[in-house]
Amino acid sequence: MRNTSRVVAFATGILGFLCTAAAARAQGVQIQPVTHIASLAPGSIQGVVRDEKGIPVSGAVVSALGATTAVAVTDRGGRFEMRTLSPGPYLLRAHLAGYVAPRAQVVEVRSSARASSAIDMRRALTSADPVLAAGVGTPAPVNIAPTDPVGTSGVDTTTSSDDHGEMAWRLRHARRSVLKDVTIPEGLLTQDTPETTGFAPTGGVGHAVATPARFASNLFGSAPFYGQVNLLTLGTADSAQQLFSTDNFARGIAYLALGAPVGEHADWTVRAALTQGDIASWILAGEYTTRAPARHRYDLGYSYSMQRYDGGTAVAVRSFTEGSRSAGMLYGFDTFTLSPKITVGYGGRYAHYDYLDASGLFSPRASVTLSPTSTFRVTGLLSHRSTAPGAEEFVPQPDSGVWLPPQRTFSSLVPGEPLQAEQTNHAEVGVERDITKTSTVSVHAFHQHVDNQMVTIFGIDMPGAPDSHLGHYFIDNAGNVDASGVSAGIRTAIANRVHGSVEYTVTRAQWSAANDALYALLVTPSAVRFAPERVHDISTAVETDVPETSTRVIVLYRISNAFASQASDRPVLDTRFDVQVRQSLPFMDFSTARWEMLVAVRNFFRDTAPDQSIYDELLVVRPPTRIVGGLTLKF
Repeated sequence: MRNTSRVVAFATGILGFLCTAAAARAQGVQIQPVTHIASLAPGSIQGVVRDEKGIPVSGAVVSALGATTAVAVTDRGGRFEMRTLSPGPYLLRAHLAGYVAPRAQVVEVRSSARASSAIDMRRALTSADPVLAAGVGTPAPVNIAPTDPVGTSGVDTTTSSDDHGEMAWRLRHARRSVLKDVTIPEGLLTQDTPETTGFAPTGGVGHAVATPARFASNLFGSAPFYGQVNLLTLGTADSAQQLFSTDNFARGIAYLALGAPVGEHADWTVRAALTQGDIASWILAGEYTTRAPARHRYDLGYSYSMQRYDGGTAVAVRSFTEGSRSAGMLYGFDTFTLSPKITVGYGGRYAHYDYLDASGLFSPRASVTLSPTSTFRVTGLLSHRSTAPGAEEFVPQPDSGVWLPPQRTFSSLVPGEPLQAEQTNHAEVGVERDITKTSTVSVHAFHQHVDNQMVTIFGIDMPGAPDSHLGHYFIDNAGNVDASGVSAGIRTAIANRVHGSVEYTVTRAQWSAANDALYALLVTPSAVRFAPERVHDISTAVETDVPETSTRVIVLYRISNAFASQASDRPVLDTRFDVQVRQSLPFMDFSTARWEMLVAVRNFFRDTAPDQSIYDELLVVRPPTRIVGGLTLKF
């Protein structure tokens, strides 16, 4: 406990210093709020693809693999563009049937900046002469260097008539074996090179993988699939001692994502996650998004998730009196560019939860962005957000970094009382100003009215309910609240390696307690508020990349004076954190497939959203600490 207090004190001091610096910059400007953690401004990549004669190549698929995955198709002029990319290094490659793919380029994407790239491709050779594989037959009379000469654009500049693809080079330089007289037709090598170099492993494994992938890719023209596989282990603990014990509720998680371009202007992605144990759960989701630039940018999708009892322990049966729980969601949003200075967004989400009496929940949203200049923006947002109790178990946010299926059970704190959805009406106005190419300041003001504000309580055992160490928690409604606030924030980049943001919010809230809040008042008195209160909140985000070791670190930290506590009868000063470390494993890479090791530690219970109630995280009592670790394969 003493060490924990020192860490909190140290972190509080640093955050106070950052907040003071931000306030000094914003002196003379009326402070206004943001209700979510500020994120780093995205960047973009634009460029052109040409052949060896300098003629633009149209229809080429250009992929960028890095913090996120993006794919673009070149137009008639050979041009391509990828927007809304998270800052960091990206591996850029081009692919088109009939062309030899060049070596990959590493392009650095910076916040609020546009990176440029030129890619040169050469047509595949059509010679019918066989090629002897070095080490597989007699020494080949071909002089191929282990590393081909590469120009600044990453293109092979040799003029030899022999194939210089990655697969051919590996075969020529393989170890000698008993198959000394085996020859490999150059046509086979030429056929495999374009398909395997871009998105699949090379060599024997690459050919086996590329064949079905190439067949599936034909459904979408020449565009190949891209995706990600996670094999993770999740551990949950209520204390530091439990993290190192066998009683930490550990389970394995498998995650798969597949995607592909749809024509030249859109992408589709399908995601699935599964976990198995006494409580088996899974989630399946799909989305269709339009790529920029486009006048209408659509974001359409669905998800369906279920958890059910599939074990043999009696204590787990008690949390599944209904046998199973499921939730489905459909959403659709459109970002409409009326002119270069006016953008309108609108859409909604419909969700169905089978464990609610009022099972259908609709959440519409509308926004507008005015850009009088390229460095100044004015935004407005109106929304109605319906949040089901336990919704975070069934509808995880894809942007949270770690995608998990339903993992915990929950029930009403009041015996026999049905669960009720939280309804939040949110209105917000804000301004943003780019003070440099890598720095942006923002000021926002908002008002909220919330009905049936939820209280989430961990770490208690109730008669007739599952034990808390199994991950079970309780939900109650604390009443209605009206809140108005302002916030100011700054996000910036330091030395092109560290991107960070600081956001300060002050809110004044007026409560109207619910009649059934007595149970919550008895269990955790600070979760029920009767008098008006002023809430001060500081949220920080830091992201850094170390290219020398291929390491990426993301840290989110929030401190507020209004967290509910089971040990106090009034709100207390407390913190939430999320730390993610992604370590690339280059010695396991083949072709463009990349392996990463992931370790994440967090005690945030909910992922933030711009229009959620400010009390959603504040009224989570004793959230458990979750540790996620495992391997990620991106291809």
